Amino acid sequence: MNFLAHLHLAYTANSSLLGNIMADFVRGNPEGLYAPDVVAGIMMHRAVDKATDSHPLVKEARLLFRTDYRRVAPITLDLVWDHFLSLHWSKVEPHINLTDFIHYARHQIEPNLSHTPEKFQELNEFLWPQHWLTRYADKAYIGKSLNGMARRRPKLQALSGSYDDFLLQYAQLEKIFFQFYPQMMALVKNSRFS
Repeated sequence: MNFLAHLHLAYTANSSLLGNIMADFVRGNPEGLYAPDVVAGIMMHRAVDKATDSHPLVKEARLLFRTDYRRVAPITLDLVWDHFLSLHWSKVEPHINLTDFIHYARHQIEPNLSHTPEKFQELNEFLWPQHWLTRYADKAYIGKSLNGMARRRPKLQALSGSYDDFLLQYAQLEKIFFQFYPQMMALVKNSRFS
């Protein structure tokens, strides 16, 4: 899962949006470093990542990528899920439109940035002003994002090529999203994370 999905799942579970979106920037045990609700959000994010990585439908989705790109498929899929969530938001979340949700999320997170890791603060300088969460609905923006990651991290060069597989397997990945994502929503609604 990427930023939009983690925020939406946190919203679905009535969990800390801040904790869920900044979890990848927090190493080790967060207990005592953040408020209890933020810690619970961090733990939820980690549990969602673990459930996603081991989910049979995600494993099926990874196999849609050619061998050269399969190693980076989990990273590509994180963006793919955000693409379909952004594109089909009103089908997945009928209670709040995407623009209002992003506004809500931003106002939950930005006032608390001074108490977060520096790299997460830097991310927020781009995430909201550049409208990443709505731009994920555009296939070309997914390609731009993957190419940007590939440029910044040479070990992830294969991300550039994985974009072609995203386009080639688009219909099948979309079908998997509509099977997989509702299961994740149900999981977070029925779980306690701490």
